[in-house]
Amino acid sequence: MAFHESWGGIALPPAPAYEGGPRVLEADVPERLGTDGWYFGAGDGRVSMAYGFMIGPGGEFGIDADHWTPLHAGTQGWVEALALAYHAAYWARTITKIRGEAVEQLDLDGFEPVPEVQGLTDTWWRSKDSLIAIYSGEAVGLDAPHRREAHIYGGLDAWGLGGTGPAH
Repeated sequence: MAFHESWGGIALPPAPAYEGGPRVLEADVPERLGTDGWYFGAGDGRVSMAYGFMIGPGGEFGIDADHWTPLHAGTQGWVEALALAYHAAYWARTITKIRGEAVEQLDLDGFEPVPEVQGLTDTWWRSKDSLIAIYSGEAVGLDAPHRREAHIYGGLDAWGLGGTGPAH
């Protein structure tokens, strides 16, 4: 009920990962998650997929693939990450996408986590002029390391990093 009151019926733009994510946030019938509690569907995906979007027993937003994989500590984290992806893509001078083992080679020295996204398996990182989104949910949930992906948004100023400066 609480999820539906806060998020039910909200239509989302396509996510940059996860085949676009759910189209509309909506609660489904609760299911038992082992001995950890209950979880429920968070909305249908935009395409037929090997997993579904779920809300976990602690309110986490994630995917139910080969096993439950929480992406963000809450639905607000998913929505914040989606908003940040659109903001960063608009303001970045460059966008670089890498996959698989190349993601492991990313040097995050000088970067700090972006707490607003409530990242668990998926995380966002900020530096003085860049943002990095690391999408690990499919890699973990499907036991497929080659599906790990990072999007590097470069050439950002204060406005592009957080919306707290003058517009271009």
